[in-house]
Amino acid sequence: MGVPAFFRWLSRKYPSIVVHCLEEKGKECNGVRVPVDTTKPNPNEVEFDNLYLDMNGIIHPCTHPEDPAPKNEDEMMVAIFEYIDRLFNIVRPRKVLYMAIDGAPRAKMNQQRSRRFRASKEGVELVEEKHRIREEIIQRGYLPPEEIKERFDSNCITPGTEFMDNLAHCLRYYVADRLSNDPGWKNIVVFLSDASVPGEGEHKIMDFIRRQRQPNHDPNTHHCLCGADDLIMLGLATHEPNFTIIREEFKPNKPRPCALCGQMGHEIKDCQGASRVKQGQHDEFADTGPAAEQEFIFIRLCVLREYLARELTMASLPFPFDFERSIDDWVFMCFFVGNDFLPHLPSLEIREGAIDRLVGIYKDVVHRTGGYLTENGFVNLERVELIMQAVGVAEDNIFRKRKEDDENFKRRMKEKRKRMKAEQQGPAYLTTGQFAPQALGRRDRPEPVQNARHQAYDMRMQSREQHNKDAAQSLKALMRNGGSAGPSDIAESRGLKRKAEDSDSEPEPEDNVLWEEGWKQRYYKTKFDVDVSDEDFRQKVVQSYVEGLCWVLRYYYQGCASWKWYFPFHYAPFASDFTNIKGMFTEFEKGTKPFKPLEQLMGVFPAASGNFLPSSWRNLMTSEDSSIIDFYPDDFAIDLNGKKYAWQVALLPFVDERRLRAALADVYPDLTPDEKRNSLGSDLLCLGKSHPLLDFIQELYRTESQEATEIPAELCHGIQGTLNLDDDPILPDTVKSPIPQLRDISQNSAIIKFKDPAYADGFVFKAVLLPGAIPNKVLKPDNWVKGSQEPWRPQLGFNPNRQQAHLDQSGFRALGWDRAVQSQQLAYQQNMSRGRGGSGPGGYQQGYSSARGYPLPPQSRRYNWN
Repeated sequence: MGVPAFFRWLSRKYPSIVVHCLEEKGKECNGVRVPVDTTKPNPNEVEFDNLYLDMNGIIHPCTHPEDPAPKNEDEMMVAIFEYIDRLFNIVRPRKVLYMAIDGAPRAKMNQQRSRRFRASKEGVELVEEKHRIREEIIQRGYLPPEEIKERFDSNCITPGTEFMDNLAHCLRYYVADRLSNDPGWKNIVVFLSDASVPGEGEHKIMDFIRRQRQPNHDPNTHHCLCGADDLIMLGLATHEPNFTIIREEFKPNKPRPCALCGQMGHEIKDCQGASRVKQGQHDEFADTGPAAEQEFIFIRLCVLREYLARELTMASLPFPFDFERSIDDWVFMCFFVGNDFLPHLPSLEIREGAIDRLVGIYKDVVHRTGGYLTENGFVNLERVELIMQAVGVAEDNIFRKRKEDDENFKRRMKEKRKRMKAEQQGPAYLTTGQFAPQALGRRDRPEPVQNARHQAYDMRMQSREQHNKDAAQSLKALMRNGGSAGPSDIAESRGLKRKAEDSDSEPEPEDNVLWEEGWKQRYYKTKFDVDVSDEDFRQKVVQSYVEGLCWVLRYYYQGCASWKWYFPFHYAPFASDFTNIKGMFTEFEKGTKPFKPLEQLMGVFPAASGNFLPSSWRNLMTSEDSSIIDFYPDDFAIDLNGKKYAWQVALLPFVDERRLRAALADVYPDLTPDEKRNSLGSDLLCLGKSHPLLDFIQELYRTESQEATEIPAELCHGIQGTLNLDDDPILPDTVKSPIPQLRDISQNSAIIKFKDPAYADGFVFKAVLLPGAIPNKVLKPDNWVKGSQEPWRPQLGFNPNRQQAHLDQSGFRALGWDRAVQSQQLAYQQNMSRGRGGSGPGGYQQGYSSARGYPLPPQSRRYNWN
């Protein structure tokens, strides 16, 4: 999950949490690539124990990157392998590697459904636009480039598709290969949780960490998790003292290739149909150019905990202060600005400082609440209501301030466009000849005047014509305004006809009226199509949102409380609507079961992606006689909801689980034996031949044990859980490569089914620091001072005292900088000889003479490596 703008706000407010990764690159010797030795110490000067990969954040950029795109599915798999290798080389875990692929709960399916319907709609619109642009290019007499290859349908990255089934198979091969051949993998335990295992990837990882916090667990284990923004809050929710997030460094405004010709430098609307420039004499280097490699950064949650400890600490409380409880409350308050399961409250936007506002209200109100908002993942609604009412009091001012900021932004952008336009057009007229303006530094002489009287006449006529144009446009403005035109109107009327983007009176969206009186009535009428006086409906929306808050917090701290729950509205209520919420939630339904993979596909796919489903199931999406045809509209509305991006709210009908299961009951018998991917799977545990636990697992296979067996924690880094025999163990067998360009492997690895430790129903995982945990203190007094005198420099690795690289004179000579210095010295000597600063003729008699005591100017150093 990614919360828009959350990481940008967090990194600006707490800059020391970000550390740039140091990465050791592989070398090439005589045409042979030498891989990185990951058994050596980590160059970032920190040793990680466990590495967790939220695989969906890896699969998407590897399967459909900006450029160049993989040619087939095999290249996609190889790209995924290389991406994992790169992360492993940076982090170098010593105990555990956990790879988890999304198999989402019902609550996440709403967002998945919205994303996939939008992706399908945007794909159709792109094809139509490409066809239209090609026709326009042909009509202009140009031959447009050939159609680039068929677009990859990213909707196949969903549990239940053949692509995901093949990916799970390829990952088994990849793990077996690395355990057999890479020395850095020989002592680690690899867990693979594919898409057949229910639950989001990051939450399966959190569940693993939560269930391992037993007496055998090392409380100072150093975790590293690769994924998106919400992992920051998930990492804080574990209360592990040493938790680090690794993610790609975001670089905005990256150029994208044209969707029609595939070339850089223009968009599809500006495509002229020019042929691609050949790479090499016979275009042999096409698609082989090295793409800019994405860099990685670390986000240190231990440093974020230090920042929050300073910000959340409160004195004179009527109850004992507990920092761990205040962390949980901070995580809970972040839910109000949006997540994958609930829309954000209308009055709370991260870009407008919503989290800071919530923290300020929290510190003001906590004296009246009598305690914390949450405890171990359970919400105290009575105390939450006090927070919401405080936000509700400020809602009117928030909306007015939002309108003012929006108008100021539009005014600034309008002035910027005018400045840029004026710079492009230049003055109203330019003189020629001897009086024409000359560029600075131009050595050419101006053209001589051939006829002075004729030149003066042309200048007078140009000026008169311009005055006539201005007068005519001023008169038009006067008539348009009913006979009253001010100076601003006359000024704005000059030049070309005003375009839509130059106008102040831009039509506002229909719902963008929250700053005017009656905003609550209009909101409920436009968003929910009900009157604000319908108190029962408003309470229903609030109750569903309250249930959502309880469900999400439980999901973060205890696991999935219900596989059936979801928020049944597209929009959130106002904070001022949260009244009398104490009794709105009791408990979630027990014994619910998740969707099977193919059932989930039916719940999130549009009809355009039905090719990933069995034919009889696909007919339910398109047949007019289908009882669920209304779940799959061909077209749907997109509500910007006051935003600038079309991905905000897709107005799709919600899937009724009972109707869906009833319709699928008739087509279940049509499934073939090859479509067994519809069943729920299990986590896999993989070991190399040198791991101490391998002999134990091999003995289980020799005895063909059919019962679940406890893992000996002393043989497996203190990891606990149960083992069951897998249908496809590797053991001494040869592993066939699923990818033609990769070799088969022969080794003695083992793969076995793994299950996390079981707990009794109703067991509550404690959200506390474990005994013996020692949080590291990283921040110094200078880190608390904003606007420090020293310029900010990115920290490389975890050692703040790392010596900066520098070059001596031999290094500069090797890079050729000595030539630049010599040329500067030569230019200085020439200036001196010409009298520019010396005592020569025509020069400054006392320029740099020793009599005045002026030192010689220092040698120019463009790059200061110190």
